[in-house]
Amino acid sequence: MAFEIVDSHCHLDFPDFNDELAQIISRAQEAGVSRMVTICTKLHNEPAVRAIAEAYPGVYYAAGTHPMSAAEQPLATVDQLVALSKHPKFVGIGETGLDYHYTAESAEIQKVSLRVHIEAAQETGLPLIIHARAADEDVAQILAEGMAVRPYSCVMHCFSSGEALAKAALEMGFYLSMSGVATFPKSQEIRDIFAKAPLNRILLETDSPYLAPPPYRGRRNEPAYTAFTAKVGAQVFGVSEAEFAAATTANFDRLFSKAARKAQAA
Repeated sequence: MAFEIVDSHCHLDFPDFNDELAQIISRAQEAGVSRMVTICTKLHNEPAVRAIAEAYPGVYYAAGTHPMSAAEQPLATVDQLVALSKHPKFVGIGETGLDYHYTAESAEIQKVSLRVHIEAAQETGLPLIIHARAADEDVAQILAEGMAVRPYSCVMHCFSSGEALAKAALEMGFYLSMSGVATFPKSQEIRDIFAKAPLNRILLETDSPYLAPPPYRGRRNEPAYTAFTAKVGAQVFGVSEAEFAAATTANFDRLFSKAARKAQAA
């Protein structure tokens, strides 16, 4: 793709990328992925994730406690997340959320953790990054409860939930992020949900090393493959690839405004 696009969610610290990180980032840039946000899912790994962001100009980072780890990790505090946000390349809170598909038994501590992250997003002004799986109603309710207390911004990462959660999120002013899931042949229902959303609320991501789009499905995903999802996204919205790239990049800059300011200052 000859246009600038952004991978708003990847996991560059995962062992899948060991000893190959420079090449991974180089391939991303060659594919038009000028910037990427690498996500820390366990706060004890934050120093390693931060180091990646510090080492590469186009890489930013976010940190939080993934819901599937909420029961086994120390509960994050608002003060802890606010302190991390002071770093110039720290641009988002999370990922956090609820996952009842794999870890329903820890639902209550997941809810506590999610509320902590919401408060940190409210305090910092940075966007909340939400993982939702098999928990649509609870996610919508808790996000709405937080919004009623104090406004905040948010992206529904790797959106693959139902239409009701998409509608609730959009009504709160949130964004939906399109991953490789939206490119799978059996994902027409997800594509239909995206097609009903405003284009100015759509982001792109890989969630790499997971969920590689065709023609790499079943293999390790990487930020360069954002371009394949972008091509499908353009088809879903009935616009040119250039228009889709420009729109989703502008959306990223609006939501992740700290990253946009940092890039402009570079």
